[in-house]
Amino acid sequence: MLNDLLVLELASVLAGPSVGQFFAELGATVIKVENPRTGGDVTRRWTAPDTNPSEEDDRSAYFCCCNHGKQSIALDLSTDAGRDVLHELAREADVVLASYRPGTANALGADYDTLSDVNSELLYGHVTGYGPERTRAGYDAVIQAESGFMHMNGPPDGPPTKLPVALMDVLAAHQLKEGLLVALLRRERGSEGTYVPVSLFQAAVSGLANQATNWLGAGHSPQRMGSAHPNIAPYGTPYDTADGPPIVLAVGTDRQFRALCDVLDRPNLADAPNFATNEQRVAHRDALDRTLEERFAQYRTETLLDALHERTIPAGVVRDVPAVFEQPAARQMTLGTQNEPAGLRQTAFPHPGDKVPALAQPPHYAEHTQTILRTRLGYPDDRIEAFMGDGTVEGR
Repeated sequence: MLNDLLVLELASVLAGPSVGQFFAELGATVIKVENPRTGGDVTRRWTAPDTNPSEEDDRSAYFCCCNHGKQSIALDLSTDAGRDVLHELAREADVVLASYRPGTANALGADYDTLSDVNSELLYGHVTGYGPERTRAGYDAVIQAESGFMHMNGPPDGPPTKLPVALMDVLAAHQLKEGLLVALLRRERGSEGTYVPVSLFQAAVSGLANQATNWLGAGHSPQRMGSAHPNIAPYGTPYDTADGPPIVLAVGTDRQFRALCDVLDRPNLADAPNFATNEQRVAHRDALDRTLEERFAQYRTETLLDALHERTIPAGVVRDVPAVFEQPAARQMTLGTQNEPAGLRQTAFPHPGDKVPALAQPPHYAEHTQTILRTRLGYPDDRIEAFMGDGTVEGR
């Protein structure tokens, strides 16, 4: 689909690399430019218990989540020679992905103004913490705290709680994908290159959705509610059954609530003054939860879930991650094989011909350095050897 596209990834961790893999899945050539002074992307060393790669492998499970289908070159941009190589690559490139703190890219000759002088059609996607005018570095956990997510997340009587996924990075990655695709479309229609900045903070704020408008439009300051929904009930709260695992409801209409009451053999609840409408159920949420807890405890999970689905009542069980990947739809989102590093697709939509992309495994650090210099840039062996000798590049 995008087989003619060349993407230079000057980004690390999650947001920028997720966008890089997104383009790789659509057929683009993605060159990951890694820093030899730090040993490459820091996530190569972010391991969790039981996820450590072998001593010979520098691809942690975290790194593999968003780096399939790329080539890796280790290039020291603090040197004149390293910057010259980058500029030669940028001359051919369509997209650059960067996650430098504002000001850092300028010192490395990797900023948009410099690279657009080399290639006026270049699209430059830049992930920052707080915008291109603020030099403050952005980290997902801090952004979660400062954008309201931690304040809202967790049980009512518990502390502010971080989400278990770096969701601010994920949101920023989606925003950057959208911005770059719009820029690509504009370029196809005759525009030149452009700078596409996305901040983690603004991406997080955009993800506040109804919680933001609860405050902006109605003056309601969202508070921690566990898994409950501020505007709908019963919605999101897990209810224990006789044998587990718990069931979660997403009852969004009065019709669905009436059907739920029928399944639970309590049809009169649908007409009770405190429960007849969503507004009343939200106002009397505690009483509703006590009633549902008592009824759910009388049923086995599988039996009750079948009955709920038969009446088209939105409901599901709480699954751990291993159970998630027992489902065919989840397995379709995975990359790699039993003997290869596992990863996740960044494209959750059908590809042309409904073919799951066949991507190369995540690259080892600097795995393609010499191939890129020799094949793409046409450097002779003696020049490559000189670069290797003076530390301009590293790799095989």
